[in-house]
Amino acid sequence: MSTTLRVLLVDDEPLGRTHLRALLAEEAGVDVVAECGDGASAVAQIREIQPDLVLLDIQMPELDGFGVVRAVGPDRMPLVIFVTAYDEHALEAFGVHALAYLLKPVERARLHEELARARAVRSHQTESDLAARLAAMLADRAPAPEGEERIAVKVDGRILFLDTREIDWAEGADNHVRLHMGSRTHRVRGTLTELARRLPAHRFLRVHRSALINVARIAEVQPWFGGDFVVILATGARVTTGRSYRPQMQEFLRRSM
Repeated sequence: MSTTLRVLLVDDEPLGRTHLRALLAEEAGVDVVAECGDGASAVAQIREIQPDLVLLDIQMPELDGFGVVRAVGPDRMPLVIFVTAYDEHALEAFGVHALAYLLKPVERARLHEELARARAVRSHQTESDLAARLAAMLADRAPAPEGEERIAVKVDGRILFLDTREIDWAEGADNHVRLHMGSRTHRVRGTLTELARRLPAHRFLRVHRSALINVARIAEVQPWFGGDFVVILATGARVTTGRSYRPQMQEFLRRSM
Protein backbone atom coordinates (compact mmCIF):
# COMPACT_ATOMS: atom_id res chain seq x y z
CA MET A 1 0.00 0.00 0.00
CA SER A 2 1.38 3.40 -1.03
CA THR A 3 2.13 5.81 1.82
CA THR A 4 0.94 8.75 -0.32
CA LEU A 5 -2.63 9.83 0.31
CA ARG A 6 -4.49 10.64 -2.90
CA VAL A 7 -6.94 13.32 -1.79
CA LEU A 8 -10.11 14.70 -3.36
CA LEU A 9 -11.20 18.18 -2.18
CA VAL A 10 -14.94 18.91 -2.18
CA ASP A 11 -16.19 22.38 -1.24
CA ASP A 12 -18.63 24.65 -3.04
CA GLU A 13 -16.64 27.72 -1.95
CA PRO A 14 -13.52 28.38 -4.08
CA LEU A 15 -11.82 30.14 -1.16
CA GLY A 16 -12.42 27.09 0.99
CA ARG A 17 -10.75 24.84 -1.56
CA THR A 18 -7.86 27.29 -1.93
CA HIS A 19 -7.32 27.33 1.83
CA LEU A 20 -7.35 23.54 2.11
CA ARG A 21 -5.08 23.15 -0.91
CA ALA A 22 -2.53 25.53 0.65
CA LEU A 23 -2.56 23.60 3.93
CA LEU A 24 -2.24 20.25 2.19
CA ALA A 25 0.72 21.53 0.16
CA GLU A 26 2.64 21.70 3.45
CA GLU A 27 1.89 18.06 4.27
CA ALA A 28 4.33 15.35 3.18
CA GLY A 29 2.91 12.37 1.34
CA VAL A 30 -0.30 14.07 0.21
CA ASP A 31 -1.34 14.37 -3.44
CA VAL A 32 -4.46 16.42 -4.26
CA VAL A 33 -5.71 14.54 -7.32
CA ALA A 34 -8.89 16.53 -7.98
CA GLU A 35 -11.24 19.24 -6.69
CA CYS A 36 -15.01 19.56 -6.89
CA GLY A 37 -17.34 22.47 -6.25
CA ASP A 38 -20.60 20.54 -5.91
CA GLY A 39 -21.92 17.26 -4.63
CA ALA A 40 -22.89 15.71 -7.96
CA SER A 41 -19.39 16.23 -9.36
CA ALA A 42 -17.96 14.74 -6.17
CA VAL A 43 -20.00 11.57 -6.65
CA ALA A 44 -18.71 11.22 -10.23
CA GLN A 45 -15.09 11.88 -9.24
CA ILE A 46 -15.15 9.44 -6.32
CA ARG A 47 -16.43 6.73 -8.63
CA GLU A 48 -13.95 7.55 -11.39
CA ILE A 49 -10.64 8.21 -9.62
CA GLN A 50 -11.24 6.30 -6.36
CA PRO A 51 -9.19 8.57 -4.08
CA ASP A 52 -7.75 7.35 -0.80
CA LEU A 53 -9.31 10.22 1.14
CA VAL A 54 -12.07 12.78 0.57
CA LEU A 55 -12.18 16.12 2.38
CA LEU A 56 -15.93 16.58 2.11
CA ASP A 57 -17.80 19.80 2.83
CA ILE A 58 -21.18 19.21 4.48
CA GLN A 59 -23.06 22.41 3.68
CA MET A 60 -23.40 22.42 -0.10
CA PRO A 61 -26.49 23.35 -2.13
CA GLU A 62 -28.50 20.76 -4.04
CA LEU A 63 -26.50 17.67 -2.91
CA ASP A 64 -24.78 18.07 0.46
CA GLY A 65 -22.00 15.98 1.96
CA PHE A 66 -24.38 13.43 3.44
CA GLY A 67 -26.10 13.18 0.08
CA VAL A 68 -22.74 12.42 -1.54
CA VAL A 69 -22.19 9.50 0.87
CA ARG A 70 -25.71 8.20 0.16
CA ALA A 71 -25.21 8.45 -3.62
CA VAL A 72 -21.83 6.71 -3.63
CA GLY A 73 -22.90 4.20 -0.99
CA PRO A 74 -21.26 3.73 2.43
CA ASP A 75 -19.69 0.46 1.28
CA ARG A 76 -17.99 2.21 -1.66
CA MET A 77 -16.85 5.41 0.06
CA PRO A 78 -13.13 5.97 0.55
CA LEU A 79 -11.87 7.39 3.83
CA VAL A 80 -13.64 10.69 4.49
CA ILE A 81 -12.98 13.71 6.66
CA PHE A 82 -16.06 15.90 6.88
CA VAL A 83 -15.49 19.65 6.74
CA THR A 84 -18.20 21.79 8.31
CA ALA A 85 -19.15 25.08 9.81
CA TYR A 86 -20.50 24.59 13.31
CA ASP A 87 -23.46 22.22 13.24
CA GLU A 88 -24.33 20.75 16.62
CA HIS A 89 -26.21 17.77 15.23
CA ALA A 90 -23.55 16.94 12.66
CA LEU A 91 -20.76 17.10 15.23
CA GLU A 92 -22.70 14.84 17.56
CA ALA A 93 -23.19 12.31 14.76
CA PHE A 94 -19.49 12.34 13.90
CA GLY A 95 -18.53 11.77 17.54
CA VAL A 96 -21.03 8.97 18.11
CA HIS A 97 -19.87 7.09 15.03
CA ALA A 98 -16.14 7.85 15.40
CA LEU A 99 -15.98 9.71 12.10
CA ALA A 100 -13.40 12.43 11.43
CA TYR A 101 -14.36 16.06 10.95
CA LEU A 102 -12.79 19.50 10.67
CA LEU A 103 -14.39 22.79 11.64
CA LYS A 104 -14.18 25.80 9.35
CA PRO A 105 -11.96 27.73 9.15
CA VAL A 106 -9.71 24.68 9.07
CA GLU A 107 -6.59 25.00 11.23
CA ARG A 108 -3.25 23.57 10.16
CA ALA A 109 -2.70 21.60 13.38
CA ARG A 110 -6.15 19.98 13.27
CA LEU A 111 -5.74 19.03 9.62
CA HIS A 112 -2.33 17.47 10.37
CA GLU A 113 -3.88 15.52 13.24
CA GLU A 114 -6.74 14.17 11.13
CA LEU A 115 -4.41 13.23 8.26
CA ALA A 116 -2.27 11.25 10.70
CA ARG A 117 -5.41 9.56 11.95
CA ALA A 118 -6.51 8.80 8.37
CA ARG A 119 -3.17 7.13 7.66
CA ALA A 120 -3.47 5.01 10.79
CA VAL A 121 -7.03 4.03 9.95
CA ARG A 122 -6.01 3.22 6.38
CA SER A 123 -3.37 0.82 7.68
CA HIS A 124 -5.44 -1.01 10.28
CA GLN A 125 -9.13 -0.60 9.56
CA THR A 126 -11.12 -2.79 7.21
CA GLU A 127 -13.39 -1.19 4.61
CA SER A 128 -16.39 -2.82 6.26
CA ASP A 129 -15.67 -0.95 9.52
CA LEU A 130 -15.89 2.44 7.81
CA ALA A 131 -18.93 1.39 5.77
CA ALA A 132 -20.77 0.33 8.91
CA ARG A 133 -20.07 3.63 10.67
CA LEU A 134 -21.12 5.70 7.65
CA ALA A 135 -24.30 3.66 7.21
CA ALA A 136 -25.16 4.07 10.89
CA MET A 137 -24.66 7.83 10.71
CA LEU A 138 -26.88 8.12 7.61
CA ALA A 139 -29.55 6.04 9.31
CA ASP A 140 -29.50 8.38 12.30
CA ARG A 141 -29.90 11.42 10.04
CA ALA A 142 -32.46 9.91 7.66
CA PRO A 143 -35.68 11.91 7.31
CA ALA A 144 -39.03 10.24 7.75
CA PRO A 145 -39.44 8.07 4.63
CA GLU A 146 -42.84 9.43 3.69
CA GLY A 147 -41.99 13.12 3.97
CA GLU A 148 -44.97 15.46 3.63
CA GLU A 149 -47.89 13.90 1.75
CA ARG A 150 -49.64 17.29 1.62
CA ILE A 151 -47.98 20.68 1.43
CA ALA A 152 -49.44 24.14 1.86
CA VAL A 153 -48.44 26.75 -0.72
CA LYS A 154 -49.47 30.37 -1.12
CA VAL A 155 -50.86 31.18 -4.58
CA ASP A 156 -52.36 34.58 -5.46
CA GLY A 157 -53.12 35.37 -1.84
CA ARG A 158 -54.72 31.98 -1.22
CA ILE A 159 -53.27 29.04 0.69
CA LEU A 160 -53.67 25.79 -1.24
CA PHE A 161 -53.17 22.34 0.24
CA LEU A 162 -51.71 20.07 -2.43
CA ASP A 163 -51.35 16.30 -2.51
CA THR A 164 -47.68 15.71 -3.40
CA ARG A 165 -48.64 12.57 -5.34
CA GLU A 166 -50.46 14.79 -7.84
CA ILE A 167 -47.41 16.90 -8.62
CA ASP A 168 -45.96 15.75 -11.97
CA TRP A 169 -42.88 17.92 -11.82
CA ALA A 170 -41.61 21.21 -10.47
CA GLU A 171 -39.77 23.82 -12.50
CA GLY A 172 -37.52 26.39 -10.85
CA ALA A 173 -37.32 29.92 -12.26
CA ASP A 174 -35.45 32.64 -10.36
CA ASN A 175 -37.14 32.90 -6.95
CA HIS A 176 -40.28 31.08 -8.00
CA VAL A 177 -41.29 27.50 -8.69
CA ARG A 178 -43.94 26.29 -11.12
CA LEU A 179 -45.76 23.20 -9.89
CA HIS A 180 -47.09 21.21 -12.83
CA MET A 181 -50.12 19.11 -11.86
CA GLY A 182 -51.87 17.67 -14.90
CA SER A 183 -53.54 20.57 -16.69
CA ARG A 184 -52.94 22.92 -13.74
CA THR A 185 -49.84 24.97 -13.02
CA HIS A 186 -49.27 26.81 -9.77
CA ARG A 187 -46.61 29.51 -9.46
CA VAL A 188 -45.30 29.71 -5.90
CA ARG A 189 -42.59 31.83 -4.34
CA GLY A 190 -39.39 30.09 -3.24
CA THR A 191 -36.58 27.98 -4.65
CA LEU A 192 -36.59 24.46 -5.97
CA THR A 193 -34.15 23.41 -3.24
CA GLU A 194 -36.51 24.67 -0.55
CA LEU A 195 -39.39 22.79 -2.13
CA ALA A 196 -37.35 19.58 -2.42
CA ARG A 197 -36.78 19.57 1.34
CA ARG A 198 -40.56 19.46 1.89
CA LEU A 199 -41.32 16.69 -0.58
CA PRO A 200 -40.99 12.92 0.04
CA ALA A 201 -37.42 12.07 -0.94
CA HIS A 202 -38.39 8.61 -2.21
CA ARG A 203 -40.93 10.11 -4.63
CA PHE A 204 -39.10 13.05 -6.20
CA LEU A 205 -35.84 13.11 -8.16
CA ARG A 206 -33.79 16.20 -8.97
CA VAL A 207 -32.68 15.82 -12.59
CA HIS A 208 -31.66 19.40 -13.39
CA ARG A 209 -30.85 22.54 -11.45
CA SER A 210 -34.31 23.77 -12.47
CA ALA A 211 -36.29 20.50 -12.58
CA LEU A 212 -37.60 18.08 -9.96
CA ILE A 213 -39.77 15.18 -11.14
CA ASN A 214 -42.21 12.77 -9.54
CA VAL A 215 -40.72 9.36 -10.39
CA ALA A 216 -44.18 7.76 -10.32
CA ARG A 217 -45.16 9.99 -13.25
CA ILE A 218 -42.26 8.91 -15.51
CA ALA A 219 -43.54 7.14 -18.63
CA GLU A 220 -40.31 6.89 -20.64
CA VAL A 221 -36.62 7.83 -20.54
CA GLN A 222 -34.69 8.43 -23.77
CA PRO A 223 -30.92 8.90 -24.19
CA TRP A 224 -29.90 12.43 -25.12
CA PHE A 225 -26.70 14.18 -26.18
CA GLY A 226 -23.56 13.96 -24.07
CA GLY A 227 -24.84 11.23 -21.77
CA ASP A 228 -27.92 13.12 -20.60
CA PHE A 229 -31.53 11.94 -20.87
CA VAL A 230 -34.97 13.18 -21.85
CA VAL A 231 -37.57 12.16 -19.28
CA ILE A 232 -41.09 11.90 -20.70
CA LEU A 233 -43.85 12.13 -18.14
CA ALA A 234 -47.32 10.61 -18.25
CA THR A 235 -48.71 14.02 -19.22
CA GLY A 236 -46.42 14.16 -22.25
CA ALA A 237 -44.15 16.80 -20.67
CA ARG A 238 -40.51 16.36 -21.63
CA VAL A 239 -37.76 17.23 -19.15
CA THR A 240 -34.09 17.15 -20.13
CA THR A 241 -31.62 16.17 -17.42
CA GLY A 242 -28.56 18.26 -16.58
CA ARG A 243 -24.94 17.14 -16.51
CA SER A 244 -24.50 17.90 -12.81
CA TYR A 245 -27.41 15.59 -11.95
CA ARG A 246 -26.39 12.76 -14.25
CA PRO A 247 -25.17 10.52 -11.37
CA GLN A 248 -28.55 10.70 -9.64
CA MET A 249 -30.38 9.85 -12.86
CA GLN A 250 -28.04 6.97 -13.65
CA GLU A 251 -28.46 5.61 -10.13
CA PHE A 252 -32.26 5.84 -10.44
CA LEU A 253 -32.18 3.94 -13.74
CA ARG A 254 -29.85 1.32 -12.29
CA ARG A 255 -32.22 0.70 -9.36
CA SER A 256 -35.25 0.62 -11.67
CA MET A 257 -33.98 -2.01 -14.09
